[in-house]
Amino acid sequence: MRVLVVEDEPRLAQVLQEGLAEAGYMVDIARDGLEGASMGATGQYDVIVLDWMLPGRSGLDVCRDLRHRSVGSAVIMLTARDTLNDKVQGLDCGADDYITKPFEFPELLARVRSQFRRTQSSRRRVITVADLEVDTVAREVRRGGQAIQLTSKEYSLLEYLAYNAGRVLTRDQILCHVWPSGYDGFSNTVDVFIRYLRRKIDDGRTTTLIHTVIGPGYTLRAQR
Repeated sequence: MRVLVVEDEPRLAQVLQEGLAEAGYMVDIARDGLEGASMGATGQYDVIVLDWMLPGRSGLDVCRDLRHRSVGSAVIMLTARDTLNDKVQGLDCGADDYITKPFEFPELLARVRSQFRRTQSSRRRVITVADLEVDTVAREVRRGGQAIQLTSKEYSLLEYLAYNAGRVLTRDQILCHVWPSGYDGFSNTVDVFIRYLRRKIDDGRTTTLIHTVIGPGYTLRAQR
């Protein structure tokens, strides 16, 4: 369950990230319209929470671009622009929902849940890498048909690696995605949890999946 928040106001972005992460979502933050369009175009997000007035590109332009690219992520406009004409423009450009600021977080969370239910049936449910299966809806993991029990953080880390299979992820990227707040960027938290995962995913297997890339970080891929 992945959410992209495109918001240039740092404090609000942090509040949204922490609140959504606490509700069980994996949350990425884009700080401007250009970054939001680039990240959203990957199609990896179930829901995109999108501000209208952004530096670089407006939220309307971002939304139009995503729809032009046939990105199926649900888009919730979250903006201070509150006139009827504003709402019509937002929905006409391809947004699925429209919330005005100031807002109550429980309502936003309910709207995110609603959009997630609508989109999850059309999105890839199970990610497969070699004989590893990650069910992103049931949050279940199997390797070679055998169920593997993971803690919540271990699962979040593995899901992030699986969504980005074959791509090298830096420690900072992993920290920001799996531990969205309150972490020490110089700690060995990522390395410790990677070791936990390797014991459960790779130990005793002919094919290892979790690999260290010297310097940058880690990647998930099939490699003997």
